Amino acid sequence: MLNIVLFGPPGAGKGTQANRIKDHYSLVHLSTGDIFRFNITKATKLGLLAKSYMDKGELVPDEVTIKMLESEVIKHPNSSGFIFDGFPRTTNQAETLDKFLESKNISISKMVALDVPDEELIKRLLSRGKESGRADDQNKDIISNRIKVYKDQTAVLADYYRSQNKLASVNGVGAVDEITIRLYNAIDN
Repeated sequence: MLNIVLFGPPGAGKGTQANRIKDHYSLVHLSTGDIFRFNITKATKLGLLAKSYMDKGELVPDEVTIKMLESEVIKHPNSSGFIFDGFPRTTNQAETLDKFLESKNISISKMVALDVPDEELIKRLLSRGKESGRADDQNKDIISNRIKVYKDQTAVLADYYRSQNKLASVNGVGAVDEITIRLYNAIDN
């Protein structure tokens, strides 16, 4: 079973690349952003709580994120693997995910990190905000705060997977197809 954590700052291209990786390796794509948006749209208790944090560009608390994600993993008992997009974001989440997966006799195979400079991230997110209408992608201050939160609270997670020899960094700048090939190479090696 192949279980990939796709990692990178907001705007790195995780969603775009996750769909390609999902199809190429026949994985179930678990995007915390999509899971949050679904729960927000359905106005679930967890969704409304998540929204209050997301609207400020802050991370959703671990216990909320983990409850949503566990319910999604359980829905796919016969999967050949998962691609985790946007989760875990903290060492605590990674440790909790490891324990949960271990209870299902599976584990994370690799973390693939997309490296993209801040200026490119801001440009991409503002463009996405215009196209999608997502409020969190239309305000440069909120975007900058999301990138700062990522650097302060999330980027350290790479060390967790590096210590397990499961980290692969990939240049996330260039044509989408070129980045996809870099990701496939990182996953396969």
